Amino acid sequence: MDDCIFCKIVSGEIPCHKIYEDEFTLAFLDISGDIYGHTLVVPKYHADNLLMANDEMLDHILKTVRRISKHYVDDCGFTGVNIMNNTGLSAGQTIMHLHFHIIPRKENDNVKVYPDKVEHDFDFAEICNFLKI
Repeated sequence: MDDCIFCKIVSGEIPCHKIYEDEFTLAFLDISGDIYGHTLVVPKYHADNLLMANDEMLDHILKTVRRISKHYVDDCGFTGVNIMNNTGLSAGQTIMHLHFHIIPRKENDNVKVYPDKVEHDFDFAEICNFLKI
């Protein structure tokens, strides 16, 4: 896509701090500078989001996410990772090109990636019936 910033990064039109690249995917540091090692993994072919991607694309991107996450834990001294994807504007997706966030973690790093837990009085049986496939 002509106006997609991630497509421009993949094509080399916009530079990035590349962590990994293969035939199907590219991983680079998020320029937000919010969390040390915050990495984005994108497919080299444009899909707006997870729901628009084909199975082959998803296979490649998830293998790359796992490979980088394993490297961060096995070789870089991190003790875990958060792996996140926002699909759709209501879920916080700001760039309409499928991407996964890898947040490298260490014990007591004080990084907060989940909202505070607020307990609700949900009827779980009703929710399950509504959502069941």
